[in-house]
Amino acid sequence: MATTALPPSELPATPPRPHPPPPSTAPRLGMPFDRRLLLTTALSFTSGFTLGSTTAGRAASLRFRAENAHRLPISNPGWYLYHKSKNYYKWRVGIIEGLRKGTYIALWSSIFFIVEESLDVFRGTWRAGRTMGEMEGVDELDIRRVDRGVDGSRDFVSSGLAGMVTGGLWSAWHQFPVSTAARTIRLGLFVGLGFGLGQDGLGWAKQRWGAGEESESWIYKGARNRQIAEDVRKSFEKEEKAL
Repeated sequence: MATTALPPSELPATPPRPHPPPPSTAPRLGMPFDRRLLLTTALSFTSGFTLGSTTAGRAASLRFRAENAHRLPISNPGWYLYHKSKNYYKWRVGIIEGLRKGTYIALWSSIFFIVEESLDVFRGTWRAGRTMGEMEGVDELDIRRVDRGVDGSRDFVSSGLAGMVTGGLWSAWHQFPVSTAARTIRLGLFVGLGFGLGQDGLGWAKQRWGAGEESESWIYKGARNRQIAEDVRKSFEKEEKAL
């Protein structure tokens, strides 16, 4: 059965070729939020544990000496047991206090970073089209517009506001008076602005003098991320050749 060829004007239109989404700008510190939060929590816990265990251990050692000053040993075996008991008491109190202090500091540092990321996303979606006047929501299909808005909102403004929120939560948790709470919130604002400006400065330095692939962490070189990006690029090339 002979087939009739259709004129070029009646041929079905070629489906649009898929294109990979454009790469977004690098996130804060060149790391995604989950990795940045994990690194911050680990460092905060380590710092709190070190400071808490050292301070509490030194105080426990002095307290042990004061409590046993009236019964100091008089022989070498007695001094050996004395120092052994003192070190055991020192490390037991120090480790417990270090775990408590490390968890406490890690929790509050995580709150700061969660608030900072939430403000970045809120300001980004606001830029993408969310307005209070018309109660207009962001189109869920326009992901690129939302990503551009979020990437453009990662600056020192969100860090300063996150510092203020964290200072306010800290004041409410400890039930500070109004004057102390205002001073704490102001201190949180200055610390957050300083931290945000430091992040912006590192991002600018990376764009100015940094080397490596686009939007790749300069702290953690993700070989797996590079392989995934390469596989995606090859798959798009194969689809374009097949079309």
